[in-house]
Amino acid sequence: MNYKLTFLYDGGCPLCLKETNFLKTKDTKKFIEFVDINDNYIPENFKNISFIQAMANLHGILDNGEIIFGVDVLAYSYELVGLGWIYFPTKLPIISDFVRFLYKYWAKYRLKLTGRDNLEKICESKCNIQ
Repeated sequence: MNYKLTFLYDGGCPLCLKETNFLKTKDTKKFIEFVDINDNYIPENFKNISFIQAMANLHGILDNGEIIFGVDVLAYSYELVGLGWIYFPTKLPIISDFVRFLYKYWAKYRLKLTGRDNLEKICESKCNIQ
């Protein structure tokens, strides 16, 4: 199948999983390949994005091979499922900066905020620390 986006997500994160499950229900045209990085993730199959990198920031791989990050992955996902208007404000300069700031904060502290172990502890069973 030719996907327009490969969406790498942390299926161990309850909020990430909720967002991803919502997108899956809306992706009726199957434009998005959803990849749970906690489920036998092999970086070589996904542009060598390591488990640590994927855990630290949301990653998406476009059909042309370009890698996008964070809010851009969400905005494009919503666009693909016909709900692009939800993320339209992220294209406005002042709002974009604020949303990106919030996302960076979320990405940095999401493990702690969702009651999970830190990245090093999670990596003990998932990867070689890089």
